[in-house]
Amino acid sequence: MRKTTKKTMRRLLVGLTAGLALSATAETAQAQEILLTGPLAGAPAVRKLRLYREGRFEVAPAISFTLLDEYQRTILAGARINYNLTDWFAVGLWGGFGALQLNTGLTDRVQDVNDGRREIEAARRAAGGGPSVSSRLTGVNMGPSFEDQVGSIDWVASPQLTAVPFRGKLALFQNVYLDTDLYFFGGLAFVGVSERQECDPGEGKPCTAEESFERESRMALAPTFGLGFSFYVNKWNAIGFEWRGLPFARNTGGFDNHGGGPDSKFPDQRVNADDRDFKFNQMLTISYNFYFPQQYRVSE
Repeated sequence: MRKTTKKTMRRLLVGLTAGLALSATAETAQAQEILLTGPLAGAPAVRKLRLYREGRFEVAPAISFTLLDEYQRTILAGARINYNLTDWFAVGLWGGFGALQLNTGLTDRVQDVNDGRREIEAARRAAGGGPSVSSRLTGVNMGPSFEDQVGSIDWVASPQLTAVPFRGKLALFQNVYLDTDLYFFGGLAFVGVSERQECDPGEGKPCTAEESFERESRMALAPTFGLGFSFYVNKWNAIGFEWRGLPFARNTGGFDNHGGGPDSKFPDQRVNADDRDFKFNQMLTISYNFYFPQQYRVSE
């Protein structure tokens, strides 16, 4: 047992001595700079790159579809116009107007319930009875035609900046190859909105009168941002797909949502700007892009 302990101590001393000797004689390691010579010296990362954007105007007719709407969907017809200062940066304008408004299933369901309630109220009045509790509770919020009081996006116009950080090729069925790029954009949007008009019993405009459920137009300001893909089909045409965010406050149902009670979080029997709720409005856009001049440049 004593011999084994001595052997172990001897091995530790030898190892420690060897380590100290190496650390005393070792030199400081330094990275060596590699100087590239020959035909690749100073060469760019990519040669013969097709510059689809640089120095070209882009005109892109587009169709946009609103997403996740509560009561009414909007299909906007419009266009995007850009001037590409470089292959990765552009300034331009995007806009569209509401070509078609479509009710959601929720709107149709609310209207069905509303029609049934009004028929019951008509029967009560014909029998000499007064309005029901349900009628009194919903009188401020529900007019004869619910779809006529819901809010809608009528048009949008937005100056914006576009950055194109990524580009490459897309292979279809390992046979067809398309040049493509991924871009991001952002700007300030001017939005035309239709909402239920303001009413206030204290000002002689009762919110239960039928005319109070009519809509009026206003313009809202909102930030807008998103991302998109361009798939180039030839030298001066591309197919584009975009997702766009457009957050701002609006009253989508024409309801008395806020304005009374603590922190104005309860109904106050009036419909005005206090009843607007923040909505993260979203859109998908499909476009067909034209680039002018028709011939792109090619890098060295």
